[in-house]
Amino acid sequence: MTGQILPATSTLPPAQTARLWQAARDFEAMAIGQLLQPMFETIDAKHSAFGGGEAEAAWRPMLVDAIGRQMAAHGGIGLAVPVFNAMLRAQEQER
Repeated sequence: MTGQILPATSTLPPAQTARLWQAARDFEAMAIGQLLQPMFETIDAKHSAFGGGEAEAAWRPMLVDAIGRQMAAHGGIGLAVPVFNAMLRAQEQER
């Protein structure tokens, strides 16, 4: 959670806060993957280095997911912090 703006006063245990932060980062990675998916669907794989085919089509969603996770791990698009703050507020209201 370093480098992120977090609420100064949280009534949740640190372990629960860490789980919320991980969920927010996972959500951002998934969202980035969903944003990238249409871009990868426009690639003409028949003329690529590997020649396309069924196997390449089967692996493409995993590639897009991995790229999304890497982007989120390196700063992402700024979605994790507001999602985390919203989840934190929701959890604290339930207490």
